[in-house]
Amino acid sequence: MRPTTFRPVLALALVLTTALSGCGSRDTSSGGATTLTVFAAASLTGTFTELGKVFEAENPGTTVRFNFGSSATLAQQIVQGAPADVFAAASPATMRTVTDASLATAPVTFVRNTLQIAVPVDNPAKVDDLKDLTGPGVKVALCAVQVPCGAAAAKALDAAGLKVTPVTLEQDVKATLTKVELGEVDAALVYRTDVIAAGGGVRGIGFPEAGKAINDYPVATLTKAPAPGLARRFVDLVLSPRGRDVLTRAGFEAP
Repeated sequence: MRPTTFRPVLALALVLTTALSGCGSRDTSSGGATTLTVFAAASLTGTFTELGKVFEAENPGTTVRFNFGSSATLAQQIVQGAPADVFAAASPATMRTVTDASLATAPVTFVRNTLQIAVPVDNPAKVDDLKDLTGPGVKVALCAVQVPCGAAAAKALDAAGLKVTPVTLEQDVKATLTKVELGEVDAALVYRTDVIAAGGGVRGIGFPEAGKAINDYPVATLTKAPAPGLARRFVDLVLSPRGRDVLTRAGFEAP
């Protein structure tokens, strides 16, 4: 009797195993991966978080995890072996760190960004243009020159023939803007998009030399991406009309 009762049970187990394994394979091009890891410049925090939600809705069962920060720091983390699928940088120079290490190929510029002077809403130091940052007693925050927003600020100041001595050098643009929001400084050079994202918490002042320090933002899938299929689809979303709409509404410019 045992062989007779064993065969149906074994057959049923095989059917259930096959069915369950079929349900678990969501992304064959990514080896069944359901988590996408994106390293992105701090200035992309709002827009990429929004696009991450869109991506998750379009790819049920997928989770998008972000690592936002200084592009220079993120590039070094990737070179040192941090697992990631997509890298979106705030400058070609920081992307080059990754491509020179053969860890990304064919990056595409997807937006551009420009600088503004950010001041508190009441603007106590009466900063109206770039030269006011050199005034006596004016406390200025800048990004460190090693990161894209700092390199852009240095380029703009050089174009204006000005030397500014900051009271603090921050490692990314969000930290730099926070100094203004907290009232710890009178002004900072940050991206226009970050002023917009502050939602009225600061005032943005444009200046002519910003046009000589525009940053191109490249995005690329990484050659060692754990989820290459998801990575390609996320980059496609960033480059799509829907992605472009999210980015331009936030103040980014088309390349």
